[in-house]
Amino acid sequence: MKKLETVEEFNELLADIESKGYKKPIGFGIAKVDRGQLNQDLILQANFPVVNWNENFGSASVFLEALIQSGVEVDFGGSEFVSGIDKKFVKFAYKAFYPFLDEAVGEDHKNVQVINMLKWISKEIYLTDYKVVFIFEDDAPKSVESVYLKLYALSSGKAGLRSLNLNGAFGVLPNVAWSGREPIELDWLRENEIELKLLGEYPTIDSVDKFPRFLSHIIPDDNTRILDSSKVRMGAQLAAGTTVMPGASYINFNAGTKGAVMVEGRISSSAIVGKGSDVGGGASILGVLSGTNGNPVSIGENTLLGANSVTGIPLGDGCIVDAGISILEGTKIGVTPKELVKIKEVNPEFKCEIGEETQFFKGLELAGLNGIHFRQNSTNGMIQALRSQREVKLNEELH
Repeated sequence: MKKLETVEEFNELLADIESKGYKKPIGFGIAKVDRGQLNQDLILQANFPVVNWNENFGSASVFLEALIQSGVEVDFGGSEFVSGIDKKFVKFAYKAFYPFLDEAVGEDHKNVQVINMLKWISKEIYLTDYKVVFIFEDDAPKSVESVYLKLYALSSGKAGLRSLNLNGAFGVLPNVAWSGREPIELDWLRENEIELKLLGEYPTIDSVDKFPRFLSHIIPDDNTRILDSSKVRMGAQLAAGTTVMPGASYINFNAGTKGAVMVEGRISSSAIVGKGSDVGGGASILGVLSGTNGNPVSIGENTLLGANSVTGIPLGDGCIVDAGISILEGTKIGVTPKELVKIKEVNPEFKCEIGEETQFFKGLELAGLNGIHFRQNSTNGMIQALRSQREVKLNEELH
């Protein structure tokens, strides 16, 4: 194919490509992969400089055609397709994208920037560690590359939390020793342990895990602060203004924040925290495997989880869980008639009868309600629910 000169020629090429009935991917991108030091076929991680998610279908068509022109038989029948690329692939894509090269700077035409960079790289080295990845259906991932593409989609905010199928991801990813952002095959360390240690070259191992750290792959928003890189796992999603303090804080994959949030506690996988909320020191929001019967927990806006508290039910806006108490699905919670009236005023959809005595509800029956203050009576030990009288407000200068 000759080098295209105009946008009109590019659109004509797209029309020709798309007339062949290529399947549109929901996500795609080109990644540089890290391979095992012993087993070169073992992919340890995949680095995507650009992630496309339900967008840029013209670039997807060019990449698919480039594969076919370079002799690759693309399988459109599966949920995903991963392929190595070569100089022929890059050459075709470069010629197709040529009309946009002058505009490909900063946030504009990022896929064009990728191909332009690969054209330069291919002059110096082989492209054996570069792959193009397509996800056609949101099924359980089958490759390391597709797991990483989904984690990138989550952490970049291009896909919503809890929106992607990550079933079986732990079985797909290898367990890796992480030295900084470099993955090291554990078998290689075992085989070379004596030599490395006697030469004083044994690497500093920061962790052994199947997931890397968030900051190894994602550039956060300017006003987002992460004071300890080990506290946020790849696949987490942090909205602008989130602050993650050191100590007992942690945000797992497929979990995160929807706005400016102070995080000094643990946000387990699948848990989501609304803007303006404060997860106090050592507080824990339970994940789907830790006591919520598979029900993911969402925390509303302007809600405070006190230090060392445990929350296993969804909470609405403006709630408070006092320090040191646990509110779980089966927790018995007493509500006086006076407080029940006040709670119903801000939660008109809450169905209950108001009698003359204190009523007891399971935590699950109060899930998702707004304006509740959960506390423990220091005299008799009873967990109580009251209408919250406090406004939770973060320090705007810090977020």
